[in-house]
Amino acid sequence: MPEPDLNFTIKRLGECRYSSPIKEFRFIDEDERLLYHACPKQVKSFFDSGCKPPELEMAGPRRQIFFDPTRLACGIVTCGGLCPGLNDVIRAVVLSLFHHYGVRKVHGFRYGYRGLIKRHGVTPMDLTPETVDPIDNMGGTILGSSRGPQDPAEMVDYLQELQVGVLFTLGGDGTLKGAQKIAEEALRRGYPLSVIGIPKTIDNDISYIQKTFGFETAVAEAQRAIYAAHSEAVGAPNGVTLVKLMGRDSGFITAGAALVEPDVNFCLVPEVPFTLEGFLASLQARLGNRSHAVIAVAEGAGQDLLQVSKEYDESGNLKHSDIGPFLRDAIKNHFQKIGVEVNVKYIDPSYMIRSVPANPHDSAFCLMLGQNAVHAGMSGRTDMVVGFWNHRFTHVPIALAASKRKKLDVEGPLWASVLATTGQPHQM
Repeated sequence: MPEPDLNFTIKRLGECRYSSPIKEFRFIDEDERLLYHACPKQVKSFFDSGCKPPELEMAGPRRQIFFDPTRLACGIVTCGGLCPGLNDVIRAVVLSLFHHYGVRKVHGFRYGYRGLIKRHGVTPMDLTPETVDPIDNMGGTILGSSRGPQDPAEMVDYLQELQVGVLFTLGGDGTLKGAQKIAEEALRRGYPLSVIGIPKTIDNDISYIQKTFGFETAVAEAQRAIYAAHSEAVGAPNGVTLVKLMGRDSGFITAGAALVEPDVNFCLVPEVPFTLEGFLASLQARLGNRSHAVIAVAEGAGQDLLQVSKEYDESGNLKHSDIGPFLRDAIKNHFQKIGVEVNVKYIDPSYMIRSVPANPHDSAFCLMLGQNAVHAGMSGRTDMVVGFWNHRFTHVPIALAASKRKKLDVEGPLWASVLATTGQPHQM
């Protein structure tokens, strides 16, 4: 049966009265759409029920634009944790604004949404092609970052004072919710502000978006850690190496790393519950057969085994208990009780993974995300995020993208491949 109606309608500031200065480019017609469902059977079910199948608006440059580039100022802000590719996106946005549209004023707001509050006294950076030219080979973000909500009214006050017409927000779920509030406040005032989100999370957990930037680099860096973990494990009798990877609520990095580095024997993700007894019994059987084991665990896995935290971080996320040391100690205690020698090593490369520069594939992806974000902003779209679906760039309303976290489908082919590669039991 067709799923409930998905509203992919994108808000616009008004009529586009200016001709695009871009020359010799393939423009996107306003009625160009991409089907959300790729399978003919799914699409047919909508037509059979008399419904129109969901469609996403295609990203790309338009012939007519909303803003006069010669009088436009723009802003860029990076929020949340670090992620490979942040500088690549900043660079892409600035170069596209300058070279595609002739925009000459771009403010780089520093330290996340904190930099949009004037009373904090954080002066914006002046971003030009010269200042961003070398940053694509750097990890982190030249703008700095922070977590935590700020008052939308104060932020819009400052944006109005600086006469910013387009604000590009780079971040994940919390950042997008903040961007939505900024867009709503501007619309309430009648202030023509385009707010364009660019999805940043190495967890790859933003809904209705196939892939976020930084994810592939994170998987590649996780592979390096797991390769080293395997060397440690096989180098000792009954060697057990436990590698904790990022993934608060979604296990995409851990699952991806298990596929690219098939030395992983146990892949533990938030979407698949396990009991401590079942896991330890499976690990004991593995050591009995092969005398070593490599375990990759996502930070959000096994939370039901730990004392549930009641605290929230600055972004409003429930703080997770640390599964890594818990499993390390549980493994040691279990084998000590049964009188079996084990050599356990624990590796947490999380902060190293998220702060490295983007790999070539991610870097190219960042470039195209940044360019399509600029095209969307110049055409007067707002309260939206640049998406990627069925290998095409799209526009997604922030309300949909931030409505829920994307999860690993435990009935899908990705998890089936993980089970086949690791050889771990389907249930523990």
